[in-house]
Amino acid sequence: MLYTAFIFGLISSLHCIGMCGPIAMMLPVDAHNQARKVTQIITYHIGRLTAYASIGFVFGLLGKGFFLAGMQQRLSIFVGIAIIIVVLIPEKLFARYNFSKPVFKIISNVKAALGKQFKNKSYRSLFTIGLLNGFLPCGLVYVALFGAIAMQRADLGVLYMMLFGLGTVPMMSSVVYMNAFLTVPFRNRIQKVIPYVSVIIGILFILRGLGLGIPYVSPSDMSLFVQQQPHCH
Repeated sequence: MLYTAFIFGLISSLHCIGMCGPIAMMLPVDAHNQARKVTQIITYHIGRLTAYASIGFVFGLLGKGFFLAGMQQRLSIFVGIAIIIVVLIPEKLFARYNFSKPVFKIISNVKAALGKQFKNKSYRSLFTIGLLNGFLPCGLVYVALFGAIAMQRADLGVLYMMLFGLGTVPMMSSVVYMNAFLTVPFRNRIQKVIPYVSVIIGILFILRGLGLGIPYVSPSDMSLFVQQQPHCH
């Protein structure tokens, strides 16, 4: 299921253009030295990937708890259903209930720290911008975290979120060079694809949990997970 992370990252990056695109457009990169500009953009992405990896580690540990409790297949089904529900619930409903209110002060501090970093063109600042950017609230990152939980291991949670982040790199890099091409109407048209891809990924997680014996999609119970009890011969 790791491949779904990269695919989802590619598709999610179309949404990222609207949410995080302005940050990428304002990066304090060197416009006159193309080689330096590339390394600066890479540094920014390394910061984002570091943020994704760290939260992937935390949620991978959470998934490990479910694995040790013998709930791995049910968890995969739950994650798939949760992804689909998050996609289908109207965005206005989320706006009505301000889930981020308890951490609003923290988010404000992150944004304030982010703003300060744009005044400096150092690699350290670019890494920090990417790191803080990665911690900003994003609905599609939350969906990806469901996948990290379903990995049921901290290291795979890290890998899942890093693959998700890598999937966003091409589009987020192109924003720096192609901001005139990526108009609002174009972004709106592309973003209509995101819910369909999210639902497909949710269905894949459900199939994975059902253990229908379909290779690579829904392996049988015996091959889907490591056996919890060793067999004596």
